[in-house]
Amino acid sequence: MKTQLPIALSNKHIHLSQEHVEILFGQGYELTKMKDLSQPGQFACEEKVDIVGPKGTLAGVRVLGPARKETQIEIALADGFKLGVKAPIKDSGDLAGSPGAKIVGPKGEVTIDQGVIVAARHIHMHTDDAKEYGVEDKQRVSIKVSGPRGLVFDNVLVRVNPAYALEMHVDIEEGNAAGVRNGDLVELIK
Repeated sequence: MKTQLPIALSNKHIHLSQEHVEILFGQGYELTKMKDLSQPGQFACEEKVDIVGPKGTLAGVRVLGPARKETQIEIALADGFKLGVKAPIKDSGDLAGSPGAKIVGPKGEVTIDQGVIVAARHIHMHTDDAKEYGVEDKQRVSIKVSGPRGLVFDNVLVRVNPAYALEMHVDIEEGNAAGVRNGDLVELIK
């Protein structure tokens, strides 16, 4: 059974609905791909927006594409302090009970009532990978990071889909605390 898998660090970013893309960038606007991301079909965009909270602003937050059904802002805990919001640690797409924020683009602005989260650590796995690692979709596992700042990440969500590429995602703060870089290998210990 396999145990090693690559890890990647996620910095603050935003996923926009098409409705919000058009409010922020103009009627009929399509996001501009800057570069592909590790997950098939996902990409970093040329576009950036400002996120405004009760206490401060995160300027120049990168938009990730393609457009989604619902707008979601993913930040680190320290970003929440700057904005003045208490962003909960949640699985991507689970926005219930999360705070909102104002999003400012070059052509307009929109205020969302919810959608600011700290994305929970998770692993993307193709269905074939899940079989090789002996795990199932929505299972929670532990991941060991070796090295001078070694640690164990508990409560890591496994997300299985035939469209996924194998990779663990943690936010930038967790990655820095563990002393890992994009592409480093970590160990699934269940």
